[in-house]
Amino acid sequence: MAALEPKVHAMFGFIEKLTLDPQAVTPGDAALLRAAGISDAAVEDAVHVCALFSIYDRLADAFGFHIPDAKGFAQSAARLLKHGYV
Repeated sequence: MAALEPKVHAMFGFIEKLTLDPQAVTPGDAALLRAAGISDAAVEDAVHVCALFSIYDRLADAFGFHIPDAKGFAQSAARLLKHGYV
């Protein structure tokens, strides 16, 4: 696996903590992200994505949503890259 850019690594660490141990998130975590050069707006966007993904994941489990195979994910990715989220 390729090494992550420092900003991405910092954000992934924060999102992991937010997902697995949300009560442990403190203002110090935000300070670490700012020190890594991540804006508050970018943190807010990441928190929204994390929260929505967590909700969707739980709904998918609860309702037994179909999960595509690797080919299905590749097709979806190609479609998103071509058209975006329209």
